[in-house]
Amino acid sequence: MNFSDSIQKIDRRYIYIILAIVVILPLIFPLGLKTFTTPPVRNLYKTIDAAAGKPNKAVFMDFAQSPSTLPELYPMDIAILRHCFLRNIKVFTISYYPQGAAIIQMAIAEVKEEFPNIRQDVDYCNFGYKAWALRLPITLGMGDNISEAIETNGAGLRLDNLPIMKDIKNYDNIQICVEISGAAPGYIYITYARARFGVNVGIGVTAVSAADFYPYLQTGQLVGILGGLKGAAEYEELVETFAQNGLPYSAEYAENPTLKEEQYDLSKVPYKFKKARIGMDSQAIAHLLIILFIILGNIGYFLDRKNEKKKFIK
Repeated sequence: MNFSDSIQKIDRRYIYIILAIVVILPLIFPLGLKTFTTPPVRNLYKTIDAAAGKPNKAVFMDFAQSPSTLPELYPMDIAILRHCFLRNIKVFTISYYPQGAAIIQMAIAEVKEEFPNIRQDVDYCNFGYKAWALRLPITLGMGDNISEAIETNGAGLRLDNLPIMKDIKNYDNIQICVEISGAAPGYIYITYARARFGVNVGIGVTAVSAADFYPYLQTGQLVGILGGLKGAAEYEELVETFAQNGLPYSAEYAENPTLKEEQYDLSKVPYKFKKARIGMDSQAIAHLLIILFIILGNIGYFLDRKNEKKKFIK
């Protein structure tokens, strides 16, 4: 068997084994590859960061998620919550999916471990699960009065009695609505909250869906997008560079990886706050391996074709 035949007839089980090893090893031994931030992610970060320290502003997060999308979307949840807690930004969370309500509790509990002084219903409020049929009435009703539209938080307490609602009334006090979803994020907020009340809207979405939403970004209907694990890794990077160090956003540092390298040591960052960046190590190496396999496959094809031509000429 010649070289071209060997390439064409590699047992696919060996390929899967090599791919599995390449995916798993960087998760155990992170490579620390550089993360370059992009404008859609930077714009989302800047918009949220503009609410830092303002008691009359809050970030509204809609968790339209299920467990199947956790690898890509959950690091986004963690990164945005961490950003808000670090910068003293009020956060509201809600989900119209039963699974999403559980993910909210898991994400808040995980981030709160690093912030023992953050208080429920004072610094953040989880509105919990709301029935899907209430989504439109709540989205429109928030334009007049959030406490009347949503009525109670996840624990059944009336919103108008909670300390966090003291300076919050309607969309005028919402810095941005961020929907993180594996399906069709942002449409209801673009259609009703943005068009009617002028609220900023941002989304987090799986990588396979991200391209569908760039027209909304280009028209200004979305202020920012987190696209898949890459978007989550970029947001982690911005939080680590600025919010963790108590610094305001700086375009000079955000757009220059050389300056950012000196600000923190990734090995000292808790694992839960660098999941996306470690995941990108694995994803990047897996992509390189697949490109290598494609090149080898094409080499084998053309060598085989050349040999066939020689046989035909003889």
